[in-house]
Amino acid sequence: MAPQDTGPAQVVLTASVARRYYLDGRSKVEIADEFGLSRFKVARLLDAARASGLVRIEIRHDGGIDVDLSARLRDAFGLQHAIVVDTPDDDLVSLREHVGRAAAGLLAEIITPQDVLGLAWARAVSAMARALRPLPGTPVVQLTGALSLPDGPDTSVDVVRDVAAASGGVAHCFYAPLTVSDAATARALRQQPEVARAFGQVPSVTRAVAGVGLWEPGQSTIHDAASEADRRALRELGVCADISGVFLSADGEPVPTELAERMITISVEEMRSIPEVVVLPYGIRKAPAARAALRSGLVGGIVTHTALARAVLDT
Repeated sequence: MAPQDTGPAQVVLTASVARRYYLDGRSKVEIADEFGLSRFKVARLLDAARASGLVRIEIRHDGGIDVDLSARLRDAFGLQHAIVVDTPDDDLVSLREHVGRAAAGLLAEIITPQDVLGLAWARAVSAMARALRPLPGTPVVQLTGALSLPDGPDTSVDVVRDVAAASGGVAHCFYAPLTVSDAATARALRQQPEVARAFGQVPSVTRAVAGVGLWEPGQSTIHDAASEADRRALRELGVCADISGVFLSADGEPVPTELAERMITISVEEMRSIPEVVVLPYGIRKAPAARAALRSGLVGGIVTHTALARAVLDT
């Protein structure tokens, strides 16, 4: 909306007042004295300067983070932390590295000596671990069994050990697969001393990092490792997303599945008890899964990139 009086003298006066206030740091009282105006008239001129576009306020950060999208994402979902990497890149490997480095920076900033870090295996979590600076003696707890992939040497055990070794903290890890053939085998494995000791540390975890999968081919490591019968069964149950073996509907509701009973990973209740779970989704196709994760109430933080953040917010 333009000022009521748009004559040239009024425009010059408005610009002069705005310059004193925004560039010179003068107070409204000082400006009022200089120009012989009331303080309320100065306030109205400043409002008019913004409304007319004469003054535009822009918050910028040239360090590779979109601060506006980050704030919008945090506010929209009531998150503790939201970091949106400002990149036009659409190559998944490159996006993963960008998100991993940003997550490493966030973790280095927020982790304290009193924290216990939980790590659930995902490609993005592995990328974060490679970029992570040593933490302050932080214990690290493995939250999921191992899932070996042909295109990546790091397993959940490797990631936990590497992060703990770099930080000088204790590594609570175990050797067990992420999925097994039946629920009885999974229960027996969870009772193994090494596995039981690691999961016994979960109540002390204060921050955790996990990936987000979309229940479609090529968009979830769990989906791609599952049998066709399991894939079909979960689709029929309405599964949209997975966070480290916790399956969610498009609305973010946890979906009980038979597959989850055959997995060596934390439960919905255990995940919910962690004060902050930070997820690292990337790739525009994962927008429905990222949205489901943010709606679930299980997630307190997110690190992602511009295209995915916009897709989540636009919907």
